[in-house]
Amino acid sequence: MAVMPFAGGDTAPFGRRQRRARGARIPVTVVTGFLGAGKTTLIRELLKTPEGADTAIVINEFGEIGIDDALLRASSDATVLLGNGCLCCTVRSDLQESLRALFADRAQGRVPNFRRVVIETSGLADPGPVLQTLASDRALGEEFHLQALIAVADAPGGLRNLERMPEARQQIALADRVVISKTDRADAAAVAALTACIGDLSAAPIATASHGAIDPAFLLDESLDLAARVAAHEHNHAHAHSHGIASFAVFFDCALPWAVFEEAMAVLRALRGADLLRVKGLVAVAGCQGPVVVHVVQHVAHRPVELQAWPDGDRRSRLVFITRDLAKAPVEALFAAVTAIAAPG
Repeated sequence: MAVMPFAGGDTAPFGRRQRRARGARIPVTVVTGFLGAGKTTLIRELLKTPEGADTAIVINEFGEIGIDDALLRASSDATVLLGNGCLCCTVRSDLQESLRALFADRAQGRVPNFRRVVIETSGLADPGPVLQTLASDRALGEEFHLQALIAVADAPGGLRNLERMPEARQQIALADRVVISKTDRADAAAVAALTACIGDLSAAPIATASHGAIDPAFLLDESLDLAARVAAHEHNHAHAHSHGIASFAVFFDCALPWAVFEEAMAVLRALRGADLLRVKGLVAVAGCQGPVVVHVVQHVAHRPVELQAWPDGDRRSRLVFITRDLAKAPVEALFAAVTAIAAPG
């Protein structure tokens, strides 16, 4: 597989180096969580804060009447209600069209100049198709950037949902950050039990919300999730073996040729794409001055972005995998094998 030539200056094989992964693109935050988790209340409270101003809202509800749409429309000047059902198939197309329309309306002044988009999924939705939509539509990728997937679990009923509902477990497993909501309606023991259950499913940072109120930075900060998850994995090794879902981190001490990394990920996607729920990380690529941000959702890879500089003194490649019935050892063995085959001599 050929690697694109280097052009010198501030350009690189992945385009212009960026200070942040999203560059100048509009950040998109996806809020997921099982039915009754408190997603709408969380978003309404965010919109009341200065940090939440200038936010466009996209809502996907399961039902014929858009109740959440009615509740949020008064809080945002740009609100879109997607079709009935889960964010997949037809509704995925609706999401693509809605984001395109929002961007066009913003450019032409038909809606206020929003700075970010928040997507609220149905309580029954697998958030994977949303992530795939943002990754696979190249036109959308030029204008929008997935900033974070936020999963909400309510303190009174979240533990029961996680024990009984596979959709709720999937939402937590895929999340970058987790909010435990309605802590004002549960005792400390219930919150502690739910926190422990979430910890069995994910190494994502966890914060609590009372009456929907939470520090906006936890929802909107761009760099919060990866550093915290890598640190958790580095200290606790493989994490979250529950209901077939596993989360683990893989590290490489030496820079990799991009072709080697790309080939290894291509093999993984071809053989186990359906079980490769999500991969995020920073890759040290031979010939690049900064790390390359990578993000894979099942069979789909987001556009790689090279940063101008590493976020800290650690120059190792670090990848956080969220998988189904796929362990850390064979993934490490695959990368080792591909690296050995590609090595000269």
